[in-house]
Amino acid sequence: MRLFFILAMSIFTGTVEPCDQDAALKFQQDLSDFYARDAKSPLMEPDKKDFKGLDFFEIDANFCVQAVFKRTPNEAPFRMKTTTSRLPEYVKYGVLYFSLGGKSLKLNVYQNLDLAKTGYSKLFLPFSDLTNGEQTYIGGRYLDLEIPTDETATIDFNRAYNPYCAYNYAYSCPIVPMENDLEVAVLAGVKKYKD
Repeated sequence: MRLFFILAMSIFTGTVEPCDQDAALKFQQDLSDFYARDAKSPLMEPDKKDFKGLDFFEIDANFCVQAVFKRTPNEAPFRMKTTTSRLPEYVKYGVLYFSLGGKSLKLNVYQNLDLAKTGYSKLFLPFSDLTNGEQTYIGGRYLDLEIPTDETATIDFNRAYNPYCAYNYAYSCPIVPMENDLEVAVLAGVKKYKD
């Protein structure tokens, strides 16, 4: 079995990089191109023939938010549940506090310890929200996050993508932890692949 390893209204004071809608659109186009043309595309062979591109919500600056980042340096490593028996080792790296849709929210962000040993510098931000099972994949979505260099971070939900399991059952994908379930509808990023 092929395995899938993860390679995601201001309430703070400070400065972070502004949201870049053109960069978010390029991310979406590049992701769609990867699925259409790359030999490593997770699409099943029958689906590749008729694939016309991924379906995304319109880019919306309201879903690019600035967050307060709190590092949690003394967390114990744990084995994250996946859609198979595989249990990759992660550590909770920190917590992101932000506002979206008039609600104060938080998300835990994780570091894959095996990838960290290779020098991979991004954090794993899995989340679920009120769109799951309707407009988006029932199992939630992922974001990759640059490791914050201070107490602020940008979360651009326009770059949310599906786990490979949304396209092909042969993959082993991390399950979104319950503490990362958002009680808002994140109408941004990729939509579900098929009805």
